[in-house]
Amino acid sequence: MKILLLLAGQSKRFWPLSEKTLFPICGTTLLDIQIEHLGSAGLDDVILVGGAHNLEEASARYPKLKTIEQEDLDLGMRGALLSALPECGDEPVMVVSGNDVVEPSAYKSLVENAQEKGGVLLAYRVNKYFPGGYLEVDGDRITSIIEKPGEGNEPSDLVNIVAHVHNNPALLLETLKNVKPKRDDGYEQALATLFPQHEYSAVAYEGFWQAVKYPWHLLQLSDFLLKQVQEQQIHPSAQIHPTSVIEGPVIIEEGVKVFPHATIKGPCIIGPRSVIANNALVRGSSIGADCVIGFSSEVKASVLHSHVWTHMSYVGDSIIGSNVSFGSGCATGNLRLDEAVIPSTVQGEEVSTGLTKFGTVIGNDCRIGIHASLNPGIKIGAGSFVSSHVALSSDVPEGSFVRMKKGEVVVCKNKTHAPKPEKRAEFRQKAGF
Repeated sequence: MKILLLLAGQSKRFWPLSEKTLFPICGTTLLDIQIEHLGSAGLDDVILVGGAHNLEEASARYPKLKTIEQEDLDLGMRGALLSALPECGDEPVMVVSGNDVVEPSAYKSLVENAQEKGGVLLAYRVNKYFPGGYLEVDGDRITSIIEKPGEGNEPSDLVNIVAHVHNNPALLLETLKNVKPKRDDGYEQALATLFPQHEYSAVAYEGFWQAVKYPWHLLQLSDFLLKQVQEQQIHPSAQIHPTSVIEGPVIIEEGVKVFPHATIKGPCIIGPRSVIANNALVRGSSIGADCVIGFSSEVKASVLHSHVWTHMSYVGDSIIGSNVSFGSGCATGNLRLDEAVIPSTVQGEEVSTGLTKFGTVIGNDCRIGIHASLNPGIKIGAGSFVSSHVALSSDVPEGSFVRMKKGEVVVCKNKTHAPKPEKRAEFRQKAGF
C-alpha cells in the first residue's frame, strides 16, 4: 500500500509561524512523527506530496522517500491528489494529512479493515461536540460527511480524520477530475460522489489524536510528546553546574550549559548548545537549539524554536519562532483576569483556543524591548520589533515596529531587521556561554 503524506498546505491558519510540518518541537517535527508512526505500523512506502515552500527541506530530511510537488496549491487536497495519484499505479493508497497526529494502531486498523471494500476512513469517537466533519453512517458504512453540523445536530459520534484508504486509486482520480469544486472542497465532493456507489466504512478510533491546525495546537502536541520522556538523559558533553537542579524526566542534548542555581523541572527537552543561565527556571517546555534562557528568566509549558534569547523574562504557555529576543522585564500574560477561555483572531475571525492558559505566538526574527507586556493570546508577525514598555492587546502584522506614543500603541512599518543568529556568537563568547 502506498502512503500519500500530504504536506502542501500553506499553513495560513498557523500564522505567524510559517511551516508547521517542519517546526521543531521536543527534538522532532510533525513530519518526523508522521513518518515514525507510519513506520511503526509497517507502512514505509511513503510519498511526500508538498509544495515549493517546503518540499526541498522535507526531501533533504528524508532523501530516500519519493516526493511529488503539488502543482496548484489553491486546490487543496484535490490538487495534491491530482498531482500524486498518476504516480501510484493500481495498488491501494492511503491518504494521510500531514496535520494530524494519531497512534500507529490507527494506521494498523485501517489496513486490517480496508480489504474488499471501496475504502475506509479513520473516525475519531467523540463524547462532546467537535467543530469538524462528522460521518453519517448506516451501520459501519459511510453515507456522507457533514461539516460542522453544530452542537445538537451531530449525525453520529464519529469525526472524520484524514487517514483514508482507497482501494481503487484510478477511480478516485477519475472522480476528482470530474467534480466541480467550490474553493478547496474538491476532495470532499469526490467522496460524496463515491459513497453511494462504493462501500466506504468507518474505522472507529479512540486513541490519541491531535490536529495541528492553529499554532496553539503545538502546546497540546508538546504535552503529549513530553509525556513520552520517562527518565533523565544528559549528553556527556553537557556542562551542568553542581548547584543547579535537574528534577524529573529531562533530556539535555549535546553542548548544553546549565549555570549555577538554574532549575529544570521535567518533563523538558533542552536542545543542542542551549544555555540555561543563573537562576533561570524551565519547566514543562521544549527548548530548541542554540537558545539562551537568561538570568532569572522563567519558561513554562512553552515551545521555543531556535536562537531564542530571554533575560529576566517570563514566557508562559507560548510558541516562539526562530531568532527571537526578549528584553529584560518582558512578560507574556497567559491567564485572563476572569480565567475564561482565551480567544485568538485568525484571518479576521475570532476563534476560541479552548485554552484557559495561553500566552503568545511570535514569528521568526522578532525583537521584544524591555518591560514590554503581551496580553494572553496575542500573536506577533515575523520581522517585527516591539519597543520598550509597550502593552500589547492585539495582534501585530509582519514587519511592524510597535511603540508607545502619548499613552497609545502605535504600529508602523519596521525599517530595520533583526541580525542573523550568527551575529550573536560574540555575545555568547563574552558572556561565557
